[in-house]
Amino acid sequence: MILYMECEFFIPVAHSLKEKRAVLKSMLTRSKQKFNVSAAEIDHQNVWQRTRLAFVTVASSKEVADKEMAQVLYYLESNPAWECLEVHQEYL
Repeated sequence: MILYMECEFFIPVAHSLKEKRAVLKSMLTRSKQKFNVSAAEIDHQNVWQRTRLAFVTVASSKEVADKEMAQVLYYLESNPAWECLEVHQEYL
């Protein structure tokens, strides 16, 4: 089972692209290390207070994929530096 998730975030603490990228790099690197996912920024690369991230996981069953993405989303939402605006998930 392949599960794809897109998340859009607002980053109020970022006052420049450099500050935004510091938050992003940290969260993307840790997400890849802690969970069985691939991740990338897919939109708003040149906007300093918004980002859209994509995550993909491959698992043996739908339940395992759901659990992994739920943990990723919980981890992302635990960061006080940003606010989740939208989440979209799709099974491939």
